Amino acid sequence: MEEITKDMKGVAHYKKDGTLYKGANTHKDAKGKLMSGKNHTASSQHLFHAKELSKTLQKKLKTK
Repeated sequence: MEEITKDMKGVAHYKKDGTLYKGANTHKDAKGKLMSGKNHTASSQHLFHAKELSKTLQKKLKTK
């Protein structure tokens, strides 16, 4: 898992709704999923790479 994380630095992260995450810090939850913010808070959101989003959202990202 650590190897994948190193390779993904510099890759854009998106919120579940397809909004680009512009924050500088991320962390992983207890299950290893990437989340917004340096530390976990109630407002932390799961983050995704474009290929992990739904096909509909991927199409919207390509048309921007």
